[in-house]
Amino acid sequence: MTDQLAAPGREAREKEVGRPRLRKEDARLITGQTTWTDNISVPGMLHLAILRSPMAHARIDRVDVAPALERPGVVAAFSGRDLAAGLGSLPCAWPVTEDIVLPDHPPIAVDEVRYAGDPVAVVAARDRYAAADALEAVEVDYTPLEPVLDLEAALADDAPLVHTGKGTNRCYVWPLATGEDWESVRARADVVLKRRFTHQRLIPNALEPRAVVVTPTASSGDYTLHSATQIPHIVRVMMAVVTGIPESKLRVIAPDVGGGFGSKLQVCGEEAMALAVARKLGRPVKWTESRSEGYLATHHGRGQIQDVQIAATREGRLLGLKVDLLADMGAYLMIVTPGVPLLGAFMYPAIYKMDAYSFTCTGVFTTRTPTDAYRGAGRPEATYAIERMMDELAVELEMDPLELRRLNWIGHDEFPYTTIAGLTYDSGNYEAATESALTLFGYEALRGEQRARARRGDPVRLGIGISTYTEMCGLAPSRILRDLRYAAGGWEAAAIRMLPTGKVEVITGTSPHGQGHVTCWSQIAADVLGVPFENVEVRHGDTLTAPQGMDTYGSRSLVVGGAAVHEAARKVVAKARKVAAHLLEASEDDLEFTDGVFSVRGSPEAKRTIQEVAFETFVSHDLPDGMEPTINAEHIVDPDNFSYPHGTHLCAVEVDTETGQTRIRSYVCVDDVGRVVNPLIVEGQVHGGVAQGIAQALYEEAVYDADGNLVSGTMADYLVPSAADLPDITTDRTETPATSNPLGVKGVGEAGTIAATPAVVNAVMDALRPLGVKDVEMPCTPERVWQAVRQARTPVEVEEEAA
Repeated sequence: MTDQLAAPGREAREKEVGRPRLRKEDARLITGQTTWTDNISVPGMLHLAILRSPMAHARIDRVDVAPALERPGVVAAFSGRDLAAGLGSLPCAWPVTEDIVLPDHPPIAVDEVRYAGDPVAVVAARDRYAAADALEAVEVDYTPLEPVLDLEAALADDAPLVHTGKGTNRCYVWPLATGEDWESVRARADVVLKRRFTHQRLIPNALEPRAVVVTPTASSGDYTLHSATQIPHIVRVMMAVVTGIPESKLRVIAPDVGGGFGSKLQVCGEEAMALAVARKLGRPVKWTESRSEGYLATHHGRGQIQDVQIAATREGRLLGLKVDLLADMGAYLMIVTPGVPLLGAFMYPAIYKMDAYSFTCTGVFTTRTPTDAYRGAGRPEATYAIERMMDELAVELEMDPLELRRLNWIGHDEFPYTTIAGLTYDSGNYEAATESALTLFGYEALRGEQRARARRGDPVRLGIGISTYTEMCGLAPSRILRDLRYAAGGWEAAAIRMLPTGKVEVITGTSPHGQGHVTCWSQIAADVLGVPFENVEVRHGDTLTAPQGMDTYGSRSLVVGGAAVHEAARKVVAKARKVAAHLLEASEDDLEFTDGVFSVRGSPEAKRTIQEVAFETFVSHDLPDGMEPTINAEHIVDPDNFSYPHGTHLCAVEVDTETGQTRIRSYVCVDDVGRVVNPLIVEGQVHGGVAQGIAQALYEEAVYDADGNLVSGTMADYLVPSAADLPDITTDRTETPATSNPLGVKGVGEAGTIAATPAVVNAVMDALRPLGVKDVEMPCTPERVWQAVRQARTPVEVEEEAA
């Protein structure tokens, strides 16, 4: 057997980390050999359908599910009151202040509904169509209550209340003030600008809708919950809390998950309801949301009003920044709702040096779908504010916007650098990324064309937008999360199993939903262990197989989870070294380990592959005294710091002032994400992120009417851009390795989303500002652009146009 495992005289292998490997997982995904949650079918399974409130705010006077029981195929039906005894409040894991208002959040409403889409009843039937049809038979009487929609009006003393018993719509006030006093800095500034920016609500649109399957095992009292989730480990803990089912009796599996973008970073009421119904009936149940149902019930992103002030000298040196933020919580606090705006609190100063920083966030309850994390989670909003303000300041000072940025950013020779917000950026080179982007973009030539168009009065204006961003990601340091009052840690776990046949299993606590974990983790493990890439299998997403983990969000998987894989593999090598030394009758200090082979220094013919060592350990015939018969290893990583990717994104747009149509003509981005494990995956993440950033700038918006009804509740009304709506994207990278993890990686999952939105809107404003346009609210739709141009013209110009 050992002869089969040996690889004498093999050539030095090419390193895996840095190779553009095609993703291992794709062949199975694109050939339909997948296990989406909705594909799962269990004998005796019932299908659930949920009746949702058509009103934004109302008292529930009566729910009668009896008529639904008479419908064909219906087995059971329950109101919120029927299930209340077995369900607690859905959790909020981030109570950001000591005096935060924390209302109860029943998974299914009992006495009052607080947004259009709030669940009020659930039907179980033998097929999904019978369940859906039976919803119309459920009788519900409501007494309408006044909706709460405007963030500023909601804080008035006489405003109607979302949660009457709490006495206020103010959820919390969270301040941060660092450096000099803002007022003193403001007083000595030559220029102080104030602007208001609005971030519209966005609706996540993962390809796979949310879905849940619960399978009870009567003999043991166990429950297996399959869910299209980003966070199987967190769901397991929280479902135990909400339902009272012991955690040891719950197994949560995230099978193939078709995207998330934060929308599946959630402990859902539907998961709790499915568990409650399965427990009551003793039968498996499945729930899969429709797309329109998801628009109502999946949490939304963004939803903020930013009042921003920036102070500077007349030469352009920044002195201070003040941000007053109103953040829409929606009707309830989901798992991290209050903390999402605060993830941006530390990023408003971005890459710039200044003397004072003041930030205050006020969370506000409204009768709309709850908000929570959406790709970037707080960081896109912060980057938008500072990058828009840098352009506004450049106009005020009559400076080139790039020169203003250069004057104020942190120099590459100043790292590590502690920012005015208190974060320590470990590495970066903003100059290199910007110079590369300018060259690819042809910045000076485009500025020349812009001036020529203006001279000839071209109705199609050319605008150039800039975004020089950084972000904090790799959400992990548990001690920092403690200081921010986050209820959980940020560590991540991995295990390496060396099988006796020489193959390798990697067990990861992260749970992928499109990021390429299987491929990247295989590359990392293969390099450390010196085994073929093809010989590594990655197991994930099952709390039985991978019992420890903190899951996937906040661009943390590679930075924290990948680092855990790397360190676990190093432990395997360390254990294997002891066995190899014993087998080779040599000192451990005399062994070299290269490309998976242990050899004795000075005697290269004396060698053992790590696969041979694994087999010898398995048979355990000749191990060092006192050593357990295993070289398997586990490791948990809890970094001391975040990671800080950065980059420069440049956008050129053509804006037709006669129609309002905006076309992106050129988009260039140069990102620094530290050491790159797989360039193909990085490219894909950047492209996807940029697409979502462009979508906020130009296309997407969740719109409510005056009664609190979501009027953009289908794909016919909510404009998700297709590939045909997006430009070619030119990408490149610079590389300054992170010092906060052994791989030197920084994270890339949210970078494009964070950078793209201000780049695009800055370009639109650059095109329109010479016409007198002061602002265009996002999304910059043709109608909004046309109206802004029209309103900026003099009355005489408007009359002439009409004539």
